[in-house]
Amino acid sequence: MSRIYKILSKGDWTAALKTGAYLGSADDRRDGFIHLSGADQTAETARKYFTGRDDLVLAVFEAESLGPGLVWEPSRGGALFPHLYGPLPITQAVEVRPLALDAAGVPDPGPLSP
Repeated sequence: MSRIYKILSKGDWTAALKTGAYLGSADDRRDGFIHLSGADQTAETARKYFTGRDDLVLAVFEAESLGPGLVWEPSRGGALFPHLYGPLPITQAVEVRPLALDAAGVPDPGPLSP
């Protein structure tokens, strides 16, 4: 099984716990899918989009558990990124952990399993 990752605010995660699903950020809703990352993409996503944010969690999912709405599509630099067309069922998370900032203010996801 392969793992995929979603960086989101603690507040968004808490709200999703109440409803059972994460419906996406403003960017996700604008694009029509929930942006996710593979293990090799998560650190760059954290650096590019979340530097300076100290209110984040990293949610980990088994890709296969998200069903046919999960599609790998070209994105940054032509790399294939996982996009979920539909709500992200938070009950499928296998792990959720806070993201600490490194010395440069970048959220550090630490070592990740592919």
